[in-house]
Amino acid sequence: MAKSDELLSALAKAVNAGGGVHSATELAFMLGEPCDPAFRKFLADSVKKGLLRRVVKGFYESMITPPEPETAIYKIIKKLRSGVLNYISLESQLSYTGDISQIMMGRVTVVTKGRSGCFDTPYGVIEFTHTKKPVEQIALHLYYDSDIKMYRANRAQALADLKHCRRNLHMLER
Repeated sequence: MAKSDELLSALAKAVNAGGGVHSATELAFMLGEPCDPAFRKFLADSVKKGLLRRVVKGFYESMITPPEPETAIYKIIKKLRSGVLNYISLESQLSYTGDISQIMMGRVTVVTKGRSGCFDTPYGVIEFTHTKKPVEQIALHLYYDSDIKMYRANRAQALADLKHCRRNLHMLER
């Protein structure tokens, strides 16, 4: 079986297991290959052939079995900052709760215990904002959204995050 066929088979199995966005290392593991420069070249060639799409540096999705568009950006968020607390907050959450009349389009604001940063993806921009607050102080003000399989800040936490980050408060509904 050709390596590209093996890749497609592995991606199809991963979709059945809830996958959709994979790192280069994960793809190499699925194929039993080392994640070396030759494998990275194979991934680049797969992108050129239209088998894969690079969603951000080092992360890919299958063009044949892509993740659901509604939840793909959340899968990317979890891959980019795995192993640390991340939750939807700031303008994205306040728009979601109706506290900001503007609808956030093409951007998701995430508070993280990991590094800050912005990532441009085919599904929109992901903006990570680092918090130094201890998890114990934040956890009580979060709830799990099973639709996106991520945590969200409650209204009070999202407002506190907005003020703490010194973001624009003029959009808030009075």
